[in-house]
Amino acid sequence: MRDILPRNGEIWQRVYEVVKNVSTSYGFSYVETPILEQAGLFIRSIGRGTDVIDKEMYVFEDKDGEKVCLRPEMTASLARSYIENGMQNMPQPVKMWYHGQMFRHDRPQAGRFRQFYQFGCETIGDSGPVTDAELISVAYNTLKDLGIETVVHINSIGTLQDRENYIVELVSYLRSKRSYLSEESKKRINKNPLRILDSKDEQDIAVIEEAPQIIDWLSPESKKFFTTVLEYLDEIEIPYVLNPTLVRGLDYYTNTVFEFFCDDEEMVNIALGGGGRYDSLIEQLGGQPTPAAGFALGLDRIVLIIKNKQDMLERAGLLGLEKIKKNKIFFAQLGEKANKKALYILELLRREGLFVYHNFSKSSLKAQMEIADKIGSTHTLILGQKEVQDDSILVRNMDSGIQEVVDQKKICNFVRKLLQN
Repeated sequence: MRDILPRNGEIWQRVYEVVKNVSTSYGFSYVETPILEQAGLFIRSIGRGTDVIDKEMYVFEDKDGEKVCLRPEMTASLARSYIENGMQNMPQPVKMWYHGQMFRHDRPQAGRFRQFYQFGCETIGDSGPVTDAELISVAYNTLKDLGIETVVHINSIGTLQDRENYIVELVSYLRSKRSYLSEESKKRINKNPLRILDSKDEQDIAVIEEAPQIIDWLSPESKKFFTTVLEYLDEIEIPYVLNPTLVRGLDYYTNTVFEFFCDDEEMVNIALGGGGRYDSLIEQLGGQPTPAAGFALGLDRIVLIIKNKQDMLERAGLLGLEKIKKNKIFFAQLGEKANKKALYILELLRREGLFVYHNFSKSSLKAQMEIADKIGSTHTLILGQKEVQDDSILVRNMDSGIQEVVDQKKICNFVRKLLQN
């Protein structure tokens, strides 16, 4: 758990702007679900034997003795909402996007927290491969607009029947290699063998590399579906890597699964999120058979990458957003009359949608200029007794020290031009 502090707040706000703009441009509508859910929802959807359920989910009893949890992910919550709110009666597919806090008792590391933020999109009610490609496109272009080069890792895990046939072969192979596996993977052979393919333990990697591949056990229909998804990605020029060991960590996935990795030279192979198709989940939770697909991106890691880029490259213009290192303006005032006039001018600026920093708790010019310097202001508006009498404002360039006098009636246009540069 941690706080988001002002020094990173601007990056977070801009990330929210980008995810909103991209998702709505693809026709997705914003939704929210409760942070607190019934624990059974995720046990049924994600599945026992997964790390999320067995190790990471925050579960407790409320005062009524009901088992509740802090949501560890959003897809199951949206599937529940789709069923409970009768969304199957809406025009299909229903396309939803979200951002919010999730919780997992995971091992904290760079860009990974026990309280973390996700952005995602879900399309419920469409079984076509074009939906899979569109969702990958939404995530890919969101990251692109944030200035993050990305490569997609993609695989197909087929239908539930395809997987059952494959698991028989996989378990047979893993048992023959049991002595070479990590202790954790040995426990999973009979419990959840697909999770072994997701292991990052060096002891398991050699075994995984020689394991039978699920792509060879797909039905003709599943193979055709997957091939069509890849053809769509080729058509819209989204780079991808076929990853035969990619299975994702949640049990509800079927057919297409994918993950996004940072492809920037300085931060290559950092996982940013993923998703896939889950055609059985709605029915599994009590609804009618309904096809669906979706993805989620980890915003904490995305913000960390953007911040690192700022620090390393010192050019926020690299991002596909407004410059993060933009002009900042501070308003300093001296004396009671100047305070009153400053309040009036600040209100004028706000009405015009122009934001300037200020601090009325400091009375001396020196103290206010120190604040202006600390927040990285490029210009400071100075209003003293003389300026109040002259209906003017003194504007100081903080880099050069050059000052100019501006008529108070023209200050809104003057500030607007500064903020646009």
